[in-house]
Amino acid sequence: MDDLNLVIRERIQKAQEMEAAGIPLFPNGYAVPHRIGEVLAAYEDHSGEALEAEAPTFTIGGRILAVRSFGKSVFMHVRDSGGKIQVYLQQNRLGKEAYARVKELDIGDIIRVHGTLFRTRTNELTLLAAEFELLSKSFRPLPEKYHGLKDIEIRYRQRYVDLIVNEEVRQTFFKRARIVQIIRGFLNERNFLEVETPMMQPSPGGATAKPFKTFHNALGMELYLRIAPELYLKRLLVGGLDRVYELNRNFRNEGISTQHNPEFTMLEFYMAYATYEDLMDLTEELFSAVAAGVNGGSLQIEYQGDVVDLTPPWPRYRLLDALTQIGGLPASALGDPGQTKELAREMGISPEQHEGHGKLLTKLFDLTVEPKLVQPTFITHYPIEVSPLSRRNEQDPSVTDRFELFIAGREMANAFSELNDPRDQRQRFLQQIEARRAGDEEAHLMDEDYIRALEYGMPPAAGEGIGIDRLVMLFTDSPSIRDVILFPHLRAEKKP
Repeated sequence: MDDLNLVIRERIQKAQEMEAAGIPLFPNGYAVPHRIGEVLAAYEDHSGEALEAEAPTFTIGGRILAVRSFGKSVFMHVRDSGGKIQVYLQQNRLGKEAYARVKELDIGDIIRVHGTLFRTRTNELTLLAAEFELLSKSFRPLPEKYHGLKDIEIRYRQRYVDLIVNEEVRQTFFKRARIVQIIRGFLNERNFLEVETPMMQPSPGGATAKPFKTFHNALGMELYLRIAPELYLKRLLVGGLDRVYELNRNFRNEGISTQHNPEFTMLEFYMAYATYEDLMDLTEELFSAVAAGVNGGSLQIEYQGDVVDLTPPWPRYRLLDALTQIGGLPASALGDPGQTKELAREMGISPEQHEGHGKLLTKLFDLTVEPKLVQPTFITHYPIEVSPLSRRNEQDPSVTDRFELFIAGREMANAFSELNDPRDQRQRFLQQIEARRAGDEEAHLMDEDYIRALEYGMPPAAGEGIGIDRLVMLFTDSPSIRDVILFPHLRAEKKP
């Protein structure tokens, strides 16, 4: 830390001397018409002779990443958001006064350079500077090796440094943006309407999760940060918007892990006159479109050492069948609540008082089946106890018309045919209230306005939620959700 403070003091001293000499440290108004990536792409196939004959000129801006000085000439690597290029600055071309200012530049400074493109003797595309300006002085040094920032805590807390020095991190977030663009295009082409719903809600709904609370002074009322947009999106189905989607931020006051962040991004979409089976087909198409769009057309990706094949169709198992066929549990013990409870205890699961048979089955699934689902797999027919908003299955009313998609041993999507009978929905909410009274903090609250909306009539429909962060993890081979969120939540920084 002392060495760092010394370098910072030296840079500040140098900056003060530059200002005293009339050199502005943070000037404005300098146009930068060319992006480095576009320059490189346009001329990557040009030979040195072709460049010499054409002598193309460009004006670029970016951050200095490396400097090599040779007395009366300097090579630099400069990067913007689109790429990195070598810059060559010579005293005999710039003049002594301007070249003296070049020698005052530091790694991390942001500069503007105007010059001619050529190839060096090592055949590297390089911009020969005719003029340059300092646009922003860097008082703090970058890590000693700009590609070597390894401390995970620093990388997440100081993401701005992480993005400067780690190219693979930059590419992760470029790919994330591309994934979101593909999803929007996919849904727009199928006549889905993108909408926005409230992030502060008088009653948190649409999922079973513990919410964050806040208070609105002007309205004098307690509000909750949304845990899901589901109930508002289904209100839009009531209103006649038959296909809607939202790419939204959700907030859940729960633990933090490699798969969970208190604030995360979800895609939710709803389709009138469709069933959960229709959405299984649509989900296969959507994931295939994303894979093709970010993976060069291939439907095979590598995730943490496993090759995942996204080629449809994907296997489909009822939850009970998955417990026996994949989890290896005895069917006889799963059909009897008492035996299921004993089986759970034997496997280290302590049933809570408020947990019924269906909740225990899903806990057994999480333990014995989920980690084994590396290839994309649909699990269907979840117990009604854990599906308060899902439509009952007509053949077996103890389960719902619902699926979850698992890839790489984790849930990637959740969908179901929607419950649109207001009488059944009210009873489900009342059952959730009883579970909350028994100690389940994640149980769903009553939402009278949503019941009222259903009483006007909602068309038969199906809806789905897909975690964007987990999706990006999958397509960028990232082991932690923090790797794909620009500013993940961390504990408060310790004061020195």
